[in-house]
Amino acid sequence: MRFPCSGFPLEPRVALEHYLWSKIELDTASNLVWPALGRKGRKFPRGDNLGKSEKVSRAREHRSRGFAGQVGVRCPGLQHMEPGSPGGLDSRLSRTLLLLLLSTASAREVTPNRAACVVSHAVNGTSVSCHPPAQIPRRFPADTVYLVVEFFNLTRLPDDTLGGLARLQELHLSNNQLESLSPTFLLPAPLLRVLDLTRNRLARLPPGLFRALAALHTLVLKENHLEALEPSWLLGLKALRHLDLSDNRLQSLPPGLLANVTSLRILDLSNNRLKALPPDLLKGPLRLERLHLEGNRLQVLGEGLLAPQPDLRYLFLNDNKLATVAAGALQGLRQLDFLDLSNNLLTGAPKGLWTSLGQPTRDMKDGFDVSGNPWICDGNLEDLYGWLVANKDKMFSRNATRCAGPEAWKGRLLVAAESH
Repeated sequence: MRFPCSGFPLEPRVALEHYLWSKIELDTASNLVWPALGRKGRKFPRGDNLGKSEKVSRAREHRSRGFAGQVGVRCPGLQHMEPGSPGGLDSRLSRTLLLLLLSTASAREVTPNRAACVVSHAVNGTSVSCHPPAQIPRRFPADTVYLVVEFFNLTRLPDDTLGGLARLQELHLSNNQLESLSPTFLLPAPLLRVLDLTRNRLARLPPGLFRALAALHTLVLKENHLEALEPSWLLGLKALRHLDLSDNRLQSLPPGLLANVTSLRILDLSNNRLKALPPDLLKGPLRLERLHLEGNRLQVLGEGLLAPQPDLRYLFLNDNKLATVAAGALQGLRQLDFLDLSNNLLTGAPKGLWTSLGQPTRDMKDGFDVSGNPWICDGNLEDLYGWLVANKDKMFSRNATRCAGPEAWKGRLLVAAESH
């Protein structure tokens, strides 16, 4: 459930009503909503010995921050109203406000119409949110700036669905069964800034689909059936900052894929089937801050792949098949705050790999994880040992970072091996 107030202001009473009605529906669906919200904004801890599950959950929080405020949190006045946060809503206060809302609704004889979409009017435009069993209208208000049509299992949409919606800024079509989109589908909405197509069945995109979307900054295509990409699909996306292609079936990427996407900040290619990456993958976007490559089948991290991205802050390479990392693969990453190399096939690390990481000028404040690798704890790890001594207070999953050999050291903690 998403708050239907988007990025435009609602009057406080209306915003509060949306917030509390969303709270009712969310609590009904899951008791995990409030704990998840309550953790938002926390940093990775330092100096502790977190287990893998906790590290992963917090890594996901960091991952979700790139999406927060763009997709999922759309009420500027309410997005920080979280239990336990300064100025937030604790459970007792939220219940009190809920009772007030119900009392007000009762006094006004307001009964939610489940057969109709939720329509909210604000100064800057109209918000329309449609979920089953509501009936999808044939036409939407001409001033619609935010539109949700989710969970309908739609296999296709009429080509003119967005006709007349020249002011549309956010479009959410997740959790349907869309198999294709018309090349002209998005042409009526040139001001679109957020497009969410999560969890559909898209195997291909028509060339030029986004050609009119010069303002688009968030494109989410996760959990579809994409097996290959074409650079022509991304033409026109000069303002794109967040591209999510995770949980598809990608086996390879074409050269020059991101050549024209020069404003990109977040790239998520996680949980695909990639075995290798084109050397020029990151030469187009010069401002990348977050790169998700976890959950693929990568075997080698070459020297030149990350070099064009000196401002990269979060790098996720966990759960691949990495057996080789070039000595200069991480050099030049001046801003790196978090590195995850866990659950790969690394037995050693070349000298100089860690030189530029965790120095006083670059705190690597959110930590690192090298657990779940079959490390051979001999003289070839001397460089890594020295780096661990200087940075072990930022280390995740310390108890899962162990030696796989030689036999005398098998099962020993890597941080213990460095002292010998």
